[in-house]
Amino acid sequence: MDITETPGLLAGKVAFISGAGRGIGAAAARLFAREGARVLLAARTEPQLKTVTEEIRAAGGTADYVVCDLADAASVRAAVDRTGEVYGRLDLAFNNGATIQTPGPMDLLPETEFDRVFTVNLKGVWLAMAAEVALIRATAGTGAIVNTSSVGSFGGNPELPAYGAMKRAVNSLTESAAVTYGPEGIRVNAISPGNTLTEMIRAWEAEAPGLQQRLVARTPLGRGAEPHEIAEAAAWLLSDRASYVTGAVLRVDGGVGV
Repeated sequence: MDITETPGLLAGKVAFISGAGRGIGAAAARLFAREGARVLLAARTEPQLKTVTEEIRAAGGTADYVVCDLADAASVRAAVDRTGEVYGRLDLAFNNGATIQTPGPMDLLPETEFDRVFTVNLKGVWLAMAAEVALIRATAGTGAIVNTSSVGSFGGNPELPAYGAMKRAVNSLTESAAVTYGPEGIRVNAISPGNTLTEMIRAWEAEAPGLQQRLVARTPLGRGAEPHEIAEAAAWLLSDRASYVTGAVLRVDGGVGV
């Protein structure tokens, strides 16, 4: 077959993407659709979701969206189930939605903020994976899930201690799910982005002037990542080209972890 006729990386698949209104999630939604997937976008912000969905449709892709609050269990389950209602199946899931904490030492973090970070960044991922496994089982039969972790999940994280702790727990959930569901043909991996030029990192920098310079100085590639570069790693892990990869936490960090 001529290479120009090669189908997209995710051709024929249905993908659920959380945190899809902006940043890495929006980049992933656009990329997955270009690679042939039908996508269901989820986030709290309907105007952003609508904008990204319309962009994908205008480019010839297939997309729909659902408003979802990752801090609400019923909302998470309903969002995942909506994928089955719209497309009749679920093959792939990218659990990317997250929230950041106010930067600073752990003893100064209010308990209410710790609880919020836990609920969104860890419990929300657990709830989503449980719903996704159930829907994959009931429809596609086999599939793949990718969770977004962070380089902040490795080692100590004095500036974002709660955020780092929840992301490290996401790594553990990912590995446990890979072992649990691998025999059923459901692969589960995570990506661990480094400094990525998103609204979240800009919010952090507003609280910590000079952050970008410090992060870039620690990065062998000498720059922050664009959101689409992180999305590319997720797309590969979700694709059949990564068919023998499960339980991995893939660093996408410009060499920070070397």
